[in-house]
Amino acid sequence: MDKSIRITFKRKFLAGLIITVPVVFTVLVLAGLFKFVDGILSPFFDVLLDRHIAGLGFITAVGIVFLIGIISTNVFGKKLLDFSERILLKIPVFKSIYTAIKQLVDAFSAENNSAFKQFVIVEYPRPGAYAFGFMTKECTIQSEGRDLCLKAVYIPTNNLYLGDIVLLDEGSITYTDIPIDEGIRIILSGGIAAPSIITESRHALKTIPGSGMMDLKRMS
Repeated sequence: MDKSIRITFKRKFLAGLIITVPVVFTVLVLAGLFKFVDGILSPFFDVLLDRHIAGLGFITAVGIVFLIGIISTNVFGKKLLDFSERILLKIPVFKSIYTAIKQLVDAFSAENNSAFKQFVIVEYPRPGAYAFGFMTKECTIQSEGRDLCLKAVYIPTNNLYLGDIVLLDEGSITYTDIPIDEGIRIILSGGIAAPSIITESRHALKTIPGSGMMDLKRMS
């Protein structure tokens, strides 16, 4: 085979692979999710109807989630769910697992405006290495008659739901103008979705004296 033909074939094959792999992977993930959810309720319908109907369990699960969503958006339904939640939280093991998962899910919810304050850049985990993070909270440490104001920054280390929490002073954080939802997309994409140029947020803008350039602040 001529070398130019081999090179052309290789390029076209890689181009097709780049397009095909994400599609196949997405289909496999959705199919796995479908089978998992469908498998939860399917045995019940198999016994009830004396036959197996593929997808009935999945449709029922979606309907139940949708129904809970409707109930949770009205006053009476919200009170009923809150009451049920208080009862379930009295179960020791359930309480610890449920509370942790609920807080984690709420943190990444698009409707939650209080969990993540801003998408930031910090020097972590070593000097010269920078990481994306989410500023979550401000806290004050009182020590030896003085107050030390620190910012809690959540730095994802495994996709999005696992990471480290570091406490940094104001000068160790570079605030970006990237919205929280865009920041989540950047983390999930492994940095691929990150813009080529990141602008520092106006309210935290600091410049290097005499250079006019933004200074990526270092940790002390």
